[in-house]
Amino acid sequence: MSGSFAARAVPVVAALLLCSPLMNAQGNGQAAKAATEPASAPAPRHDISGLWFPAGFAVGDRGASNMPEDGKPEHQLPYTAAALEKMKKMYPGNGTREAPATKINDPAVIYCDPQGMPRQDLYELRATQIMQTPAKVFVLYQMGRIWRYIWQDGREVPKDPDPKWFGTSVGKWEDDYTFVATTVGVDDRTWLDKGGRPLSEDIVVEERFHRLSADRMQFTVTVNDPKMYTKPWVALNVPMRLLPDNSDVPEMMCSVSEFMQYNEKMGWGNPTALYGGK
Repeated sequence: MSGSFAARAVPVVAALLLCSPLMNAQGNGQAAKAATEPASAPAPRHDISGLWFPAGFAVGDRGASNMPEDGKPEHQLPYTAAALEKMKKMYPGNGTREAPATKINDPAVIYCDPQGMPRQDLYELRATQIMQTPAKVFVLYQMGRIWRYIWQDGREVPKDPDPKWFGTSVGKWEDDYTFVATTVGVDDRTWLDKGGRPLSEDIVVEERFHRLSADRMQFTVTVNDPKMYTKPWVALNVPMRLLPDNSDVPEMMCSVSEFMQYNEKMGWGNPTALYGGK
């Protein structure tokens, strides 16, 4: 295998630890530049296809970017009693409830389980390829090389879908420039975000893709989960900018073997030891 361990561990460190001040500054600077560049031609009708990148900082290392787990009163979520009880068994590696490395039990971290929905939108949202067919809208994410699809063939949102990591998504055009997707049937083994917020099997995730111009789109994610939260809340609201078709998208993968090697180097031991070593 080519390359040193340090080189191979770089993506692991980036995915698992908080971004450094330098990375934050660079990311915000690039986003600010993209956000202030003049828009181009008018938006095409019924078309959100293309390779999009957030023009706002949407890493979500402390949880949902609009409502991070940072201890600020304005970011306190409207938890139900059931949510607070469930959170007692959740030990995230980020945010104000950050646990020691040896106690983290985030399944997307220690096992590289799929992030699921809506976390795939809320953590490490970077280059996002959207493709459309008459029946489906496909969304391909840079993080994890994950892809999912949203039905747009006129069907209704299912009443009692089988649970899946990314749920079942059904969308429709609200107007010529706004595509709205509703996702239900999410597997409740997933965590809502990197900050250790919970979700239930009854969660409904709404994604709004609002095309502003030929190269601008506003992307909004709203969470509605009455079992966990007393009212719906906006988890993400970020501008997206269209990238050139010939843009190369770097690989971002969660690797269990690299994670274990990194923990060994840091002296943290087996991260699953507290959970039977499995």
